[in-house]
Amino acid sequence: MISAGDFRNGVTVEIEGKVCQIIEFMHVKPGKGAAFVRAKLKDIKNGGVVERTFRPTDKFETAHIEKRDMTYSYKDGELFYFMDPETYDMIPISEKIIGDDMKFVKENETCKLHSHNGEVFSIEPPINVILEVTECEPGIAGNTATNATKPCTVETGATLQVPLFVNQGDSIKIDTRTGEYVSRA
Repeated sequence: MISAGDFRNGVTVEIEGKVCQIIEFMHVKPGKGAAFVRAKLKDIKNGGVVERTFRPTDKFETAHIEKRDMTYSYKDGELFYFMDPETYDMIPISEKIIGDDMKFVKENETCKLHSHNGEVFSIEPPINVILEVTECEPGIAGNTATNATKPCTVETGATLQVPLFVNQGDSIKIDTRTGEYVSRA
């Protein structure tokens, strides 16, 4: 149990049956009346953010979020399958939960699965991945005075903007959080 007076950024609590992470909080002591806590809460399952006020004595259950490293195995229709490296159990996860998080991840990459009470609600892919460029137009000579970019497709089927010197068959490093080119690999 945690009281509202003990809120800290990043703490995860259960409020009215929802699992919420405290994004920011403020203890307010008005000139008249009782003190209160104003907090910005993010629902970790649907991503919604709300601002609420609480009495400092209000108590909430601490929500325990489990983060496990799992190996991405394959995709079958609308399901992505992840393998637990310790037990070799396969865990199917719906494409609705994953969204665009897996567009730069290829098979056998390790991802972190975030779950609460055994229910997976999000996936954290590796920060940087190295992928091979499968389709890319050749760069135009003389167009290097500016930071010009061109579209390319990588082996997972995702597209991104890369510098003109990148060619088909090159291996490039990509930041999965932003979907941007980092460097040649």
